[in-house]
Amino acid sequence: MLFRQLFDNESSTYTYLIADETTAAAILVDPVLEQVERDLQLIQELGLTLRYCLETHIHADHITGTGKLRQLTGCLGIVPENAPVTCADRQIRDQEIIQLDGITIQAIATPGHTESHAAYLVNGERLLTGDSLLIRGCGRTDFQSGNAGTLFDVITQKLFTLPDETLVYPGHDYKGFTVSTIREEKKYNPRFQGHSRDSFIHFMSNLNLPSPQKIMAAVPANKHCGNAVLVNN
Repeated sequence: MLFRQLFDNESSTYTYLIADETTAAAILVDPVLEQVERDLQLIQELGLTLRYCLETHIHADHITGTGKLRQLTGCLGIVPENAPVTCADRQIRDQEIIQLDGITIQAIATPGHTESHAAYLVNGERLLTGDSLLIRGCGRTDFQSGNAGTLFDVITQKLFTLPDETLVYPGHDYKGFTVSTIREEKKYNPRFQGHSRDSFIHFMSNLNLPSPQKIMAAVPANKHCGNAVLVNN
């Protein structure tokens, strides 16, 4: 399996390129519009064929590259079940599997950061957590129908029950971390270690974070697979 972690500096977003090295079939997880040329160049240099673009959720801090990549490559766009997207080729349900030739990618529904969110378990070893579980943190829950209690439940009852050695690859990082493990996050993540469900909800409701800078443009565009929405005045 080929596995690459790519970074967008402006939004601190990770995009993941996964491919079957035998058949050269590839998938991009959470592509960023401004990085489409970079991603396509890498795909071409490695001799890969992009078959899918896979989203963890509807992003508020960047516009997805899925729409442009779909136009340029003919790949299919996939979003979590019940995501408010008008143009996806497919919605993926909890526990549903994408088989990328020899690679198995299992969706795990992880709402809470937003009302529709999924993590993806790759070959039972690498967990792409999107904005649900971050390294020593978690996604905020104060917009896009987020729910702190739901997020606490899915992290502690779904993700923290995976094997301790499972590698954790987040959708974002702001401190330079690239990868963690389930064991580390259970032991050291301050959002969950020592918190009850009620205290977690209280903590999350008092973060008072500023809105993402691109939220007004990103959310409407991402509901249309990254295509700009024209508003008639």
